[in-house]
Amino acid sequence: MKRILLPAGGAVLATGLLAAGLAGTASATPAPTDEYLAKSAQQVADIIDFWTKSDNAALKSATAYHWDYKEVKKLVQKGGYVADTKPGVVAPIGEEKKVAAKVHNVNVPKTIGKVFFETRDGKLQWCTGSSIQSNYKNLVATAGHCVYDLAANNEVVSRWVFVPAYYQGKAPYGIYVGKQAFTHYDFSIYEDFDRDYAFVTVYNGIGGGAGKAAQVTKGEFDKHVGPKWVDEKDITAAEYTAGVDKYGENGPFKSKAVDPKVETVAKPADVNSGADAAKYMDADGHNGVKLVGVEVTKGQYTAAPDGLDNNAKFLGMTGQPLSISKEEYDQLSAAKADGKFLGELTVTKDKNGNATAWFKQQFYIKKWVKATAQTRYWVETYYVVDVKFVDNGRLGDVVGGQGFAYNQPTGKYVRTFGYPYAEHPDGSKPYTGVTVKNCYGKTSAKLVGSAAKKIEEHVALKCAMTPGADGGPWLLKYSNAKRLGYVNGVTSTFNDQDSNDRVDYISSPYFDGETNTVYKAAANTASGPMFPFPKP
Repeated sequence: MKRILLPAGGAVLATGLLAAGLAGTASATPAPTDEYLAKSAQQVADIIDFWTKSDNAALKSATAYHWDYKEVKKLVQKGGYVADTKPGVVAPIGEEKKVAAKVHNVNVPKTIGKVFFETRDGKLQWCTGSSIQSNYKNLVATAGHCVYDLAANNEVVSRWVFVPAYYQGKAPYGIYVGKQAFTHYDFSIYEDFDRDYAFVTVYNGIGGGAGKAAQVTKGEFDKHVGPKWVDEKDITAAEYTAGVDKYGENGPFKSKAVDPKVETVAKPADVNSGADAAKYMDADGHNGVKLVGVEVTKGQYTAAPDGLDNNAKFLGMTGQPLSISKEEYDQLSAAKADGKFLGELTVTKDKNGNATAWFKQQFYIKKWVKATAQTRYWVETYYVVDVKFVDNGRLGDVVGGQGFAYNQPTGKYVRTFGYPYAEHPDGSKPYTGVTVKNCYGKTSAKLVGSAAKKIEEHVALKCAMTPGADGGPWLLKYSNAKRLGYVNGVTSTFNDQDSNDRVDYISSPYFDGETNTVYKAAANTASGPMFPFPKP
């Protein structure tokens, strides 16, 4: 990953989210990195397409990221914390010059949402995050382990997006692609959970989505750029004959020998052109002979000659690469390994080597066979989807943003929000991950630690939320009426203090002056629109 050291009281990193490559030796005072996650509209579009195609199927299939929910540990009480600088706060968006009101009803802020990403092993997972105040209204606060893939030698995760107010595949305020992640050096290099927080700048949100599927001609299908697929329907020999008469050998009506070892015969002497061959493509053939296609590998197809003889390329049946889902790609890969799929499978990757789209292509050669050979007949129907997205604008303009607080006294009341999902260590599962839950209480007066995660300076809160709530904000002075407060922590670990195999405490890194340095670097970094989508 590209890491650039920032000037600070403590060492801090700015990491280009999804960027690849190692920076040169860091100096003491360079500016933050401005490397983009995606420098072209196509790169960003690939990320949006990945999460939104097939009615947001990838968003729906993602699961909660739980890094050690079966290994929850007890927290050990440490001493009190001595602030490294003076306490400070940054007001929430819209509250810069206002006084918070005191109310008692609990309302979920629309700044809360899910952070979605892909790990190196291909798992689609999510954490919790929140929009937070910044100069460009483009910032998300979450846990550091929701940005870095700790199981993959601390490389940054892929396809990182934030969806505020996410609910069962719905993105009511749009999808925000991560541009750049800011973390503390000690976390990204040493996995020090005392610094398990991240601030991620995001591009303008994308709303709208894919339009309705439309049936098109094969020519329109071949020209379309975007989601598309082919449906196959088995038909009778008579229907096939009528279809070929109407559309010709390059049309949607297809046939192939069911048994590739079927006995072949010589090309009839009266066949000297494609027009001559047409009558032999009828279901019953002609004069006891018919022309069919036999599927072969790409290598066999490439080596095949052009023309009308046996084993010549069958251009009418060999189509272009078709876009398929990752699930179908995986199934066909397994089938190909068993010799049950002869076609070619290809993957489009971004500059970091992450897969963004999957394709299949099948190849056919001509075979002249006896008319009695068993043949399959089918017709193809072609569909395309026009993708119609709009620019929702900056995250903070759309959902607002929480304030930020650091070097605050411990033992204060906070309210934390999250999407808990995982079961407790005893196997009980009270949460679904569908709706936002919250906990309220005083943080521990003294700092707590855990040797397992190199923790010396965490703050604890009595709360039974489980993983999935990772990265959720701890809001100081939360106003239920305004749904705003000050992010003074993020959920990092889940703990079992009474040893009953159920989570009863969660913990957050203590936000100090070094946290503020990371936050300020992120808060002063612009992102802007990804590419010129129209305004809604």
